[in-house]
Amino acid sequence: MKSLSRIHPVYAEMGTTVFERMSALARESGAINLGQGFPDSPPPSALLDAAARALHEKSSQYPPSAGLMELREAVCGYYMRTQGLALTPAQVTVTSGATEAIAAAVLALVSAGDEVILFQPAYDAYAPMVRRAGGVPVSVPLQPPHFRYDAEALEAAITPRTRAIMLNDPLNPAGTAASAGELEAIARICVAHDLVAICDEVWEQVRFDGVPHRSLMACEGMAERAVKIGSAGKIFGLTGWKIGWMAAGGDLAAALGRVHQFLTFTTAVPLQWAVAEGLERIDILDALQGEWAASRRRLKAGLEGAGLVVLPNAATWFLCVDLAASGVALTDGAFTERALREAGVATVPVSALYAGEGAPTHMVRLCFTKPDAVLDEALERLGAWLRAL
Repeated sequence: MKSLSRIHPVYAEMGTTVFERMSALARESGAINLGQGFPDSPPPSALLDAAARALHEKSSQYPPSAGLMELREAVCGYYMRTQGLALTPAQVTVTSGATEAIAAAVLALVSAGDEVILFQPAYDAYAPMVRRAGGVPVSVPLQPPHFRYDAEALEAAITPRTRAIMLNDPLNPAGTAASAGELEAIARICVAHDLVAICDEVWEQVRFDGVPHRSLMACEGMAERAVKIGSAGKIFGLTGWKIGWMAAGGDLAAALGRVHQFLTFTTAVPLQWAVAEGLERIDILDALQGEWAASRRRLKAGLEGAGLVVLPNAATWFLCVDLAASGVALTDGAFTERALREAGVATVPVSALYAGEGAPTHMVRLCFTKPDAVLDEALERLGAWLRAL
């Protein structure tokens, strides 16, 4: 007990994330890992070449804490072309991945006692970050299968202590994307209650519905009350590079930069050069989109062929299966444990991405950004296992 008292209570009894746990079990057992989200295919060779050139030809010393000007300009150009956002480099801070950007935003904006609304399901880093800043997470559940944002439910969760909301759009793990009407409703509520929105938009490029991504920042009244977070790891499938960024207007941008300078200060400069080049390459973005769309179709068809009901999906690298609708009499936790041990396939229980009690326990998430042969083998294993249940 005495040793626990030396550790901050947020971390004293915290376990390993479900993603790391399932990946570790997959490595130990030799299972196919459709749990943690990362592509197995080779990364775009043009980006590897750009990183190699930068190692030989560019500086490897500290860049500005806010990030290379070339990358910040490229981020602004990318958002103007794809989303019509008019940002300046001074509004952009490059971070060591999107998770650092989320941490910086929370630390900059949340004080002791502030309430922060988290839509559920949610990335499991959100709530601990809010608590570590002294804030109080307030959950607003989204209902499957469509996970729509309900303005009345959001309004009901707001109190005089509410400081911010965190919006993950497109939504992991559901793979759904907010409609224009939902975004406008959220924006109106933020303006009416003077709330800041921390917008985790890392999946903005990974959409398959033919609808361009629209940021909450673009909605009326949100230009200077939104923090927009992006990720080169998701855009290019380079999760290990850990290059992310955050953009904000007004005094928010300066505050974010102050926090960032004492978190990581900066991040790998050769990779920043490479990402700056990549954001100008529409051909790379289109090729990745096509590759991932084909993998998505392959996994969806295979899961449905095995008798599983796949939930509606418009984005991300993931598909979710409704076990109850599929006639599988297992909770998501039991399914993932048994599928790993008995079928040799790692998945993730969606209930692990809900906070508190009352989480639905009938959905599992599978990652599809894998080579065809890997997906086919995983589907064969799962199909045989399901038939034997």
